[in-house]
Amino acid sequence: MTPWRQTWLLTGLAAAIFLVVRSLPTGTNLSHMDFRPEGKSLLEWCDPANPQFISVLQVRSPVTLAVLLSDAQPLQAGNVSTLRLELKTSSGKPITPGDLAVVHTRKLHLLVIDPSLSDYQHLHPHAGARPGTWEVSFTPRGGGLYRVFADFTPVATGRSLYAAADLPVTGTPLPAAPDAARQRREGEAIFTLHAPESMRVGRPVDLRLEVRDAHGARPDLTPVMGAPAHLVAFDEQRTGFAHLHPRDPTPAPETPNAAGTSVVLNFALTVPRAGRYLIWAQCAPHGIETLVPFWIEVGGRGGDGAPQ
Repeated sequence: MTPWRQTWLLTGLAAAIFLVVRSLPTGTNLSHMDFRPEGKSLLEWCDPANPQFISVLQVRSPVTLAVLLSDAQPLQAGNVSTLRLELKTSSGKPITPGDLAVVHTRKLHLLVIDPSLSDYQHLHPHAGARPGTWEVSFTPRGGGLYRVFADFTPVATGRSLYAAADLPVTGTPLPAAPDAARQRREGEAIFTLHAPESMRVGRPVDLRLEVRDAHGARPDLTPVMGAPAHLVAFDEQRTGFAHLHPRDPTPAPETPNAAGTSVVLNFALTVPRAGRYLIWAQCAPHGIETLVPFWIEVGGRGGDGAPQ
């Protein structure tokens, strides 16, 4: 066989293999290009290996999120309501469960935060009756304009994407989240967030969450969404968030201290702007799911730590 015939044969074989692979079912009707809108200031896919704060409201996502009430009644603080969400590509195609990958045991994560940053809720909607609709139960603690961030990974891209929507709630607004110390007791557990004294914009920050039992017993952490703990950070303006998971999925060995033993988990975070950030720690010591807030301050790029 002549060389040119070999070349054509190999080319044809490669093309046939490509077409066969493309024709295989993937469980989704969406493609890579459905998540590639044109224009500037786009929200690109995010790399989970390089966790950072995502300014969702300051860029354009290739996905739109609409949040509605299933009973068409206004949300009231303290009342249980069912939210209906519509998740679509920028071209209007509905995004269904088959279009999303399972990440941390769920296909769609909702991070809901009130104006005071005092009421943070992590919700997991289920598929609604119509394609592209999702439903979830929600009980706001206070009034005001809640913000809903959606965190999900399309099968077609394999990379995380985000979208946001606002949700008005009638009722008395909650007071601002307390500017608590780096150590707090919730129930029978004591939580400590260890962070550098000096944190700068654009530089990775190492965070350590220490959990110990108030009575000295080892604080076994029941997995929450497949991880021993999660950290979610919001800026004061609620322009975006960071959803962090431990670098090592297995908690560090217990560490002796004056009050007994503790479990330490390590996280990394990079933020784009100077300011104050509220970090919510979520874990389940002894099977009791707990949310604990901590404030951190990130300075500018200058050497004096002043925001720039």
